[in-house]
Amino acid sequence: MLAPTTDPTLDLTRLAPVLERFAGGGRTQLLPALLAAQKIYGYLPEPVAAAIGQALEVPLAEVHGVIGFYTMLYTAPTGREIIRICTSPRCVQLGGHQVLQAVCDYLGVAPGETTPDGAYMVEAVPCLCLCDSAPAGLVDETPVGHLTPDNPAGWLHQPQPLPLGIVGGEPRWLSARCGQMAPTDLDEFQAQHGFQALRQALSSMTPAGVIEAVKASGLVGRGGAAFPTGLKWELAANTPAGPRYVVCNADESEPGTFKDRVLMEGDPFAILEGMALTGYAIGAAYGYIYIRGEYPRAQAVVQEAIDRARAAGFLGDHILGSNFSFDVVLRSGAGAYICGEETALFESIEGKRGFPRLKPPFPTTHGLFNRPTVINNVETLCAVPEIVRRGPAAYRAIGTAASPGPKLFCLSGDVARPGVYEAPFGIRLGDLITMAGGPVGDIQAILLGGAAGAFAGPEQLDLPMSFEGLRAAGLPLGSGVVMVINQNHDLRQTLLSLAEFFAHESCGKCYPCQLGTQRQLEIMRRVASGRVTAGEVTALADVGFTMTNASLCGLGATAGMAILSALDRWPALFEAAEAL
Repeated sequence: MLAPTTDPTLDLTRLAPVLERFAGGGRTQLLPALLAAQKIYGYLPEPVAAAIGQALEVPLAEVHGVIGFYTMLYTAPTGREIIRICTSPRCVQLGGHQVLQAVCDYLGVAPGETTPDGAYMVEAVPCLCLCDSAPAGLVDETPVGHLTPDNPAGWLHQPQPLPLGIVGGEPRWLSARCGQMAPTDLDEFQAQHGFQALRQALSSMTPAGVIEAVKASGLVGRGGAAFPTGLKWELAANTPAGPRYVVCNADESEPGTFKDRVLMEGDPFAILEGMALTGYAIGAAYGYIYIRGEYPRAQAVVQEAIDRARAAGFLGDHILGSNFSFDVVLRSGAGAYICGEETALFESIEGKRGFPRLKPPFPTTHGLFNRPTVINNVETLCAVPEIVRRGPAAYRAIGTAASPGPKLFCLSGDVARPGVYEAPFGIRLGDLITMAGGPVGDIQAILLGGAAGAFAGPEQLDLPMSFEGLRAAGLPLGSGVVMVINQNHDLRQTLLSLAEFFAHESCGKCYPCQLGTQRQLEIMRRVASGRVTAGEVTALADVGFTMTNASLCGLGATAGMAILSALDRWPALFEAAEAL
């Protein structure tokens, strides 16, 4: 039964298909139902939220808790099109704030406001992971880039979708098909060795054999944590409680990172093959791929790939005539960087606010729906079919002994050809930059690992880009971000952008991160304005130390890392203007 409404213009009969589709699915269908309803109404009026809560048997207070948590869910009317302008560090460096102001001036609104005719709403967003095309934005669901403030009408009314972008490097184990074929052409995918590894595993390998191959390869997670992939699979497979789940973490939201987006938009079947192999190895029948809400194009491409793979028998019951059944569901995020943390992602799929869980227990025993779960990111899963097909020895022949295999690096900033470059672990930092066309201008700093990373200096171009090489230099590899910053940019403004990002994205569950990111931002604003005191600089270091050592999850633990590394490397940046 639909909830009553006092708004005569609100036609709740339009909600009936959503309720029919999701009713009976329980709380795990809450976020998909809210997103579907918002597509109908443009926002989530109280009667709509109440009707969804009633259909899913979720208390209204908890429905509102979820709506209030995610930035892409709205309780007030929005424009028929939402214009999102990126304010990540690279976009800001190239004029993102000016682009935002220009489109607001053109439409006669402030950021966050809707035009009087209801046509447009303009938002500033922390990062769209379009760093290779900065300044960037989303015009409704169209990714646009290289925006300028001088002609907002042009790209607003006739948005030109960004291409996939530059994909280069050698050897191209993970990215060979990206940009070389239509991403959802299943015949072409199979012609280029696609699903060969799955056929091989189902016909001639045991699940334990697949796990042993992944263990022997030395593959570790490519999302930043670098946990041994085969060990993770083994732990989940050996947990007796079932059912088990496979989750692909595609909530890529780290400023400077865009490799997973390129894989999703360029080679989605490879991700599905990796998920299916994972499911076979651990004895899972279901998988979820969780894609951030700011990636509408990636979602559309991956969903089409899921549908085609299922129709062709590569997903679903008795895959390729075997006794193995495995299917994949796509879930959309709704604007929360914290959902890139694995347990927060589980909470989101389960229809809750994306708060990270205390660990232990770990996902391999108590993950999604409190069941044994393997969660890997997109790049990690794309490596699995190549390991199975070519063998772990061939994989280990690339890279270094301690960091085997190829790696996708995200080159952005002041380089001639920003893009995703695949290279063996151990490649020199300077050679990576040369691969991207070399630096543009004199290098001032290089941000490694993303917003949660740290800075290298121009004197460190000989650094080997491997886990052990960067660890020896006190630097993180993270997700493979290499953002070059030349001498023309005020590094303090870049640091301020990083502080703004983390203050915006802290989920607020633990005090060290909730309060620390806000205090870090306050002090960085004073640093950027040249009005900071010595005591505040000391407090900035203390705040960073506290967040690193006392936060509940990795977001807070790394929220001060880049700023602390800059403070250590360039202390003069943190002096008051009169002291310079």
